Amino acid sequence: MQYIESYYRDTVSPGGVRPTLDGHVDADVCVVGGGLAGLATALGLSERGMRVVVLEARQVGWGASGRNGGFVGSGFSLSPRDLIARVGLPHARELHGLTRDAVALVRERIEHYRMDCGPIIDGSLNVSWFQDRDAVLRYRDFLAENFGEQREFWPRESVREVLHSARYYDALFAADRFQFHPLNYSRGMAAAAELCGATIFEQSPVKKLETQDAHHLVHTAAGHVRADHVVMTCGGYIGGLQRRLSAAIVPVATYMIATEPVGGKRLRGAIGVPYAIADNRFASDYYRALADTRILWGGRISARRSEPAKLARFMLADLLKVYPQLQGVRVESAWYGLMSYAVHKMPQVGQLSPGFWYAMGFGGSGMGTTTAAGERVAAAIAEQDDRYRLFAPFGLTPTGGVLGVIAAQLSYWNFQVRDAMRARFGKGQ
Repeated sequence: MQYIESYYRDTVSPGGVRPTLDGHVDADVCVVGGGLAGLATALGLSERGMRVVVLEARQVGWGASGRNGGFVGSGFSLSPRDLIARVGLPHARELHGLTRDAVALVRERIEHYRMDCGPIIDGSLNVSWFQDRDAVLRYRDFLAENFGEQREFWPRESVREVLHSARYYDALFAADRFQFHPLNYSRGMAAAAELCGATIFEQSPVKKLETQDAHHLVHTAAGHVRADHVVMTCGGYIGGLQRRLSAAIVPVATYMIATEPVGGKRLRGAIGVPYAIADNRFASDYYRALADTRILWGGRISARRSEPAKLARFMLADLLKVYPQLQGVRVESAWYGLMSYAVHKMPQVGQLSPGFWYAMGFGGSGMGTTTAAGERVAAAIAEQDDRYRLFAPFGLTPTGGVLGVIAAQLSYWNFQVRDAMRARFGKGQ
């Protein structure tokens, strides 16, 4: 097993080892990357009767797809207000609708293909870090009026009955969001694609891309795929494989821990609901209590690409700032992974040249948006459906290389300061 240490690796469902590409293979479509974007594209294409080959450098779900919070919901990393400001309300509604459809499709596929990725637990709480009830109510009304999203308002008294923390105020509850085991879901998506006819090669990193006689050739160390179409879905691990795509994303690290089982009584003294929980800061804490009384806790972002020293210690410190009554709890595993972010905070979905497609930039919202993007690319290739063009305003804006990485880190620190100032001195939007 090649997955890095994480709670998800330790609880992964059994599965077979997939072969490494060795020799020449023909396909209608070659998908580069076996994360959720690549697997959603591959499954969508296979369901439409196309011959698909997926090349994965390590194992399916190895990257951020298999070691995130496991929260599934609609929307993008770009805020709904900023989305409307960028493209206008009608266009924003269409884009948002793609993600709502994607959440429904994720549920449908889990049931249809009997994916072992549970327990599936409905409901999420977005809790306010700020003492500003009016802002929470305005946001609830904004979502309902502009996107038809229904959120139940929980006053701080109700919040503190189930989340025993002085850090929190009011909250919005979403009944249509849910949580699952993301690594098992990734592996379930791969199995579903194979059931529909796709071929997946693992431990097959792509070394070179070229075009020859109107076909695309995708080379690995021991073979190559010739295909009419190529779909690049490498995300934060693209490296320098394709210059223009590589220049358009910033690989950003996020961090998670899993605690030891804390016991039912102690857990209920801190977290009394099984929902997916996140606060409303720019770089929020996000977490969930598991049935065995462990706590999965994630948060922070960084432009650094290596694991920081004392990862478990500083993530546990974040947890204890919110729930000091859990002092003494032990961390059993800690991990990090790279996600791809674009300058505009939206997915990048489109066609770079005839037959050369891309779907990337899902940082912060990948459980739903990867399926939305995969469906749009699959429909474009198999059915000439042009709705992938809804993402055209959010193109391959260069990030600025090393300077872009530095700018991303400075931006994160700036938002941290703004959150801290807002929490300490007053209300804000």
